[in-house]
Amino acid sequence: MHAAILLLEIGGVLLGLGVLGALALRAGISPIPLYLIAGLAFGQGGILPLATSEEFISVGAEIGVVLLLLTLGLEYNADELVSSLRSNARGGIVDIVLNAAPGAAIALLLGWGPVAAIAMAGVTYATSSGITAKVLSDLGWIGNRETPVVLSLLVFEDLTMALYLPILTALLAGVSLVGGAITVAIALATVSVVLLVALRYGRFIEAFVSSPNNEVLLLKVVGLAMLVAGVAQQLQVSAAVGAFLVGIALSGELAEDAQQLLAPLRDLFAAVFFVFFGLQTDPSAIPPVAALAFVLALVSMATKLATGVYTARRAGIAKPGQARAGIALIPRGEFNIVIAGLAVGAGAHPDLGPLAATYVLILAAFGPLAARLVEPLITKIAKRA
Repeated sequence: MHAAILLLEIGGVLLGLGVLGALALRAGISPIPLYLIAGLAFGQGGILPLATSEEFISVGAEIGVVLLLLTLGLEYNADELVSSLRSNARGGIVDIVLNAAPGAAIALLLGWGPVAAIAMAGVTYATSSGITAKVLSDLGWIGNRETPVVLSLLVFEDLTMALYLPILTALLAGVSLVGGAITVAIALATVSVVLLVALRYGRFIEAFVSSPNNEVLLLKVVGLAMLVAGVAQQLQVSAAVGAFLVGIALSGELAEDAQQLLAPLRDLFAAVFFVFFGLQTDPSAIPPVAALAFVLALVSMATKLATGVYTARRAGIAKPGQARAGIALIPRGEFNIVIAGLAVGAGAHPDLGPLAATYVLILAAFGPLAARLVEPLITKIAKRA
């Protein structure tokens, strides 16, 4: 009976997502906002809460993020990553300053204290790698000149998160300075080792993964990405960083073959990720903090747009590309919810969770819509200017 209910729920969710995706295609918009709304409808406090399949969807969401970042990493090689990080490091610093400040400021103004302020700084800082990767793919921006700039900022953010999350966890738990330093050192060492392997020994990884059989190739690529992502997560580093670096380690014809095989699987689990994101938000908690979250979202849109424009301009990209870079950075998602969950679980402040969830929901929904609807207008104005 339990298995039957599980299959019914999963089948209903996937079929519903297919219908919503078809509606989005007909309307010419990204399906992501519709997937998020579906999550709200099926979550706790929604119209029809799921009884047994939420844990399965949670695992599917994790797989979705890993596959999104893996396929994004397959687009670029290790040399391009290092070159882009070096040339756009200043943009990464500007990103931290402009986008962490609004969250910290709002927490301090509300009197939530310094630890909650550090948590809210992370909530407003990090762009959703998963949603941005989906937007870049859906709109055919992968080959644009500004895309490496966007990716370098995403990688910079993910690497920053690899240091930030252990520090936040230590602060929330009241861990000693020595304990916190050890946690950060482990995170740094993990990222360094994975990056070194991707840079120095990528050809050996390719030789191991390569296969003339599509089934074997798919199993090896997905298995390796999951394994590295799991090790990274276990060592207090983002699973997304591990999956991205696996993609970076593979290049050439092998990467192209892997992309084609992964595309349907990625799209399936990416949709599940966005549904799970909505499942985590109780609709009844949104109205009390909606106005504040909306104001914070407006500020964050402006700061992310400024970040993208500044970094793309330094890279010599024209104004339309600068606008696209800024818009691509607007969505918030997986990291932000994780940060808010850690803070609320540690008792930072009861209002932090609903505010963060509403704020992220607004930007997760508006980011893809902005990319589809607002970007052509900005590009037109930029070309006239």
